[in-house]
Amino acid sequence: MPTTPTQTPATATFLRATVALQTLTLFFQATTAGLLLTSSHGELLHGIGARVMYGASMLYLLAATLAWRPGGGTPRPILYATVFLLLASAQVLLGIAHVPSVHVPLGVLMFGLSLLALAAHTVTPRRTS
Repeated sequence: MPTTPTQTPATATFLRATVALQTLTLFFQATTAGLLLTSSHGELLHGIGARVMYGASMLYLLAATLAWRPGGGTPRPILYATVFLLLASAQVLLGIAHVPSVHVPLGVLMFGLSLLALAAHTVTPRRTS
């Protein structure tokens, strides 16, 4: 998912920033999940982080759309962002329903996928001359 030659630098930067934000919020969620076991503030922080993570996922979808249509990029990141928003929705519902046997592994998967997306968006294409 590197920047395409026709994609504007501004939309590519916005897309990278939203994926980075999403990845950071997922790391925060993993940290606060550990705090749930040791601190009385863990639940509050994890709940706030869940809202921020969901917002970051929506922002990623917006950035992917802007990078495609007005930005001139490929529509492929829209698919990734949409799937990620669906996973985030499932994650929130599983957290509310207190199903840690699925919630925790899904969170690990989401963090890994977000790291992969971040790496893909930060790789610059090599020119062959």
